[in-house]
Amino acid sequence: MTQDTQLHEATPKLGTEGVADIPIAHNERVLSGLLGQTVFAACVLFTAMHLYALNVSPIETWAFRIIHVAGGLAVGFAITAAMTLDRSPGEIRLGRVERLVMILALAAIAYAAFCILYAWFLRDARGTAPADWVMVHLSWSLAMATAIALIGSWVSRSSSRSVHWADVVLIVASIVVAAYLLFVLNRWRMSAGMPMASQTDLIVAAVGVVLIMELTRRVAGLALIIITGVFLVYAFAGPYLPGLLEHRGYSASRFFTYLYTDNGILGPTTAVSSTYIILFITFAAFLQASRVGDYFVNFAFAAAGRARGGPAKVAVFASGLMGMINGTSAGNVVATGSLTIPLMKKVGYHPRSAGGIEAAASTGGQIVPPIMGAGAFIMAEITGIPYTEIAIAALIPAALYFLSIYLMVDLEARRGGMQGLPKDQLPVFRKMVKQVYLFLPIIILIGTLFMGYSVIRAGTLAMVSAAVVSWFTPHWMGPKALLNALSLGARMAIPLIAVCACAGIIVGVIALTGVGARFASMLLGIADASHLLALFFAMCISILLGMGMPTTAAYAVAASVVAPGLQQIGIPPLVAHFFVFYYAVLSAITPPVALAGYAAAAISGTDPLKTAVTSFKFGLAAFIVPFMFFYSPALLMDGTWMQILRVALTAGVGIYLLAASVQGWFLNGGVNLVQRVMLLAAALSMIAGGWMTDLLGVGIGGLVFIWQAVALKAKPTALI
Repeated sequence: MTQDTQLHEATPKLGTEGVADIPIAHNERVLSGLLGQTVFAACVLFTAMHLYALNVSPIETWAFRIIHVAGGLAVGFAITAAMTLDRSPGEIRLGRVERLVMILALAAIAYAAFCILYAWFLRDARGTAPADWVMVHLSWSLAMATAIALIGSWVSRSSSRSVHWADVVLIVASIVVAAYLLFVLNRWRMSAGMPMASQTDLIVAAVGVVLIMELTRRVAGLALIIITGVFLVYAFAGPYLPGLLEHRGYSASRFFTYLYTDNGILGPTTAVSSTYIILFITFAAFLQASRVGDYFVNFAFAAAGRARGGPAKVAVFASGLMGMINGTSAGNVVATGSLTIPLMKKVGYHPRSAGGIEAAASTGGQIVPPIMGAGAFIMAEITGIPYTEIAIAALIPAALYFLSIYLMVDLEARRGGMQGLPKDQLPVFRKMVKQVYLFLPIIILIGTLFMGYSVIRAGTLAMVSAAVVSWFTPHWMGPKALLNALSLGARMAIPLIAVCACAGIIVGVIALTGVGARFASMLLGIADASHLLALFFAMCISILLGMGMPTTAAYAVAASVVAPGLQQIGIPPLVAHFFVFYYAVLSAITPPVALAGYAAAAISGTDPLKTAVTSFKFGLAAFIVPFMFFYSPALLMDGTWMQILRVALTAGVGIYLLAASVQGWFLNGGVNLVQRVMLLAAALSMIAGGWMTDLLGVGIGGLVFIWQAVALKAKPTALI
């Protein structure tokens, strides 16, 4: 039997082909013809430029980040529209007024482009500095064109088959902003954020900020934009605010130019998006193009599909694995949930439970090492802690989280008497095992990281290996497929690039105004009364800051506001950052604004808020574990091997007791309300990590076991 035949026979009858694909957004264009080929080439060049700079010939740091943001904006405006696209086949005709406005905007942006090209020509070809009027005219024509284009993109219809004229203006504006910053880069490093910043600097920087916020609104929604807007208002309203929030205020030129430095937009968040995120998103694109991502899902079905509540256990495994790589909770819910949620409903799960399980599993993928949805890279960038140390520290908490979801899934299946999927609908496990080499990219990634390779080199080798293993499958990656993967990598990275740049705006405001330090002093005051109260307050702020925001931005903001305060009250940097990172991630399943829960509700056809509450229930363990980082650092591999082993084992037992309490099913039968409260108390005691609390938890759990055993034994007697 040939290998192709084996692969064909191993393919399940579930329609899992392409399940790892990222769905097209409502405002995302799918262009064809010459225009489509041009955008495709731009995406390929954008990704290739990053891979070349990261692995072959580095580009100066500030210049690289400026080009990264500008390229992301240009590609982003080309592939996304301001509003929902008009997908009707007919052409959209422009009215007379709109045509006149379009001509004005195009003329203005063309003049701005001419000015910056003329400035470059004078300096590089003639060796002379441009006259003052060149830059003044550039800034005002750039601002006018951008303002007209923004309004035009909001009020006029946009076709899915072509790039709207307003978006063309915004693309050119993004390039002009970058060209200006690169032109004055040496001066910019010294003058940005200082009183000597000019009016031209102000206008160009402000246009750059507006462009970033507009693309973020298109790809990530309004939540992050509203939070960013609040911080921008705070920067100017500070002198008029009372007490803790007061600051002396800043001029517009100083403020906006400061934002476009390595303390803001060009800071840690963009540093991560221009290196680790673009690399690992491209890695995910290679897994998708080679169909290795589909194999992960198929393998999960083969391994657990026939088990009790099989599709739910598949969702736990497959969604966690894919969520780790692609770095987006809601996006992963839509991708894998389109298959797993209907199958969970088919075997007996309530639609709300099916959506909640998928949302919790996809969100949990963000805390799974080694990639952790790019969060580990941001943490390493901010704290200076080696990446491998962060990945190792995340092992036990991630295992506890997924153990919790798995146990809750299993107990709900027991309580409902559910079965798995029929054998004839599943892949043949024996044949899937023969293709286990498709896990090689993940194995190479982990192996090279712990062999001492840099994250960049390890990610690049893993990406190359994804292409190589595809040569042993029907989905052979030739030159065309490789180019498609590079293009897909750029398209998938655009939302995260925009989000990281927008988060940089918030980080810049925090750094300039010093509000983070004020928050730290407030947290220190609370800690004088109770460390537990301070941690609870930090948890609430982290979740609040993360609500409605993608994981990357949520953690970046929380790390700037909350983590310094935790460190100031004596918590080690690793523990403090893991604490805020977990709650920033969990904001995706925290009602009332739970993006992952809402995405799952759309697929399962249930009430969004109720589905979000259910996802919160399934992810409950993760809300408890971060508190244990403080009381039991061994959970983060900080201690002797005996301490780590004991804490891991007792926390695992505690997780089972927690799942039993939440689901109302312990060992072989249901439990009443009093027993559930006892199990919850036992679970919290076991997770705490101390000897006394462990013994207390064992004792309470033993009492519930004896109580249940006596009740089960008495049942037959009662019937007689």
